[in-house]
Amino acid sequence: MTSDRPLKIGITCYPSIGGSGILASELGAELADRGHEVHFISYEQPFRMPTDSPRVFFHPVRINDYNLFKYPDYTLPLSVKMAEVSRERRLDILHVHYAVPHATAAILAQAMLPAVQRPKVITTLHGTDTTLLGSDPAYAPAIRHALECSDGVTAVSEFLRQETHRLIGVERAIEVIHNFYAPSRPNRSCEAVRRELGLERESLVLHLSNLRPLKRIDRLLEATALMRPRNAFKLVILAGGDFAPFEKEVARLGIADRLIVRANVIEVENYLQAADVALFTSESESFCLGILEAMAFACPSVTTAVGGIPEVVDHDVNGLLVPSAQPADLARAVDALLDDPTRRQRLGAAAQSKARTVFSAEQIVPRYVELYRRVSAV
Repeated sequence: MTSDRPLKIGITCYPSIGGSGILASELGAELADRGHEVHFISYEQPFRMPTDSPRVFFHPVRINDYNLFKYPDYTLPLSVKMAEVSRERRLDILHVHYAVPHATAAILAQAMLPAVQRPKVITTLHGTDTTLLGSDPAYAPAIRHALECSDGVTAVSEFLRQETHRLIGVERAIEVIHNFYAPSRPNRSCEAVRRELGLERESLVLHLSNLRPLKRIDRLLEATALMRPRNAFKLVILAGGDFAPFEKEVARLGIADRLIVRANVIEVENYLQAADVALFTSESESFCLGILEAMAFACPSVTTAVGGIPEVVDHDVNGLLVPSAQPADLARAVDALLDDPTRRQRLGAAAQSKARTVFSAEQIVPRYVELYRRVSAV
């Protein structure tokens, strides 16, 4: 029989900007708001980790750069810190985001502890650990072992669940728990944001991502160059990475006057509220949290119909799915929405409704809590 006592949960994620780190940080905040005790364990404080909650703690992992090793090791110091925090704080759960190296470290941490002190390990797959590392013979066996030894495994989409079974050969059950987004209230007005961006009557086309290769920023820029009329919009990129490698492509396409880049923005809600259309051009996605963030602010997305995105966007209901992924087709889809405010508003309202119901914190967070209690019988 399970109880309703507050849980003690360790969370490990990559602290840099990216969907997995954002989801893990937001999950920690939501769990703390519901009375649970949350301990983040990582080499840096996650950039969206709440710092004003009495139930949220951060435990840094010290990484030594010994001359003995050609490359600094993170897995072993992480596992030691996980075991230390688990023992001292009596954790019920270690919830790790990404199989490598986090689940591997958690399994090792479990083995370091006496049976009565071992937290249960929940591993959440976000994509790259399956779609990239899962096909690498240097990683796949370790990923398979970590997943088989975890007490529970979740994936952020049905697409990713199926790909994990196919690519890694994992036989155990994987539970699909989609991402959620709990938007903060903007602290600047829409008008102030538009003035900052130099927008007068132009529409705002928004893209937000960590700029990794699979996001296909080259395709995004090509589509922008093909959108018409040129003076009717500006593309705003909220970049969670270095945009400098794309500057030559911007110059080649002649779109510098149409482009605004803002790097490492934490308060994305200020820009989301001002956006008319969001544009995503990925070649692969397990979910795409950026689309959900736009949906929450009634901003419809034009996006490629790849991976788990069709689980988020319903074509011509709350956004547009472009199957070909050709820049010209993406540009035409954006043009169509910018030219039709009534259709754009209809899609945006439906997008916001789905974000508030299907992908809300109220729907998703209790599923994680139920999983924690189920595997730990607490």
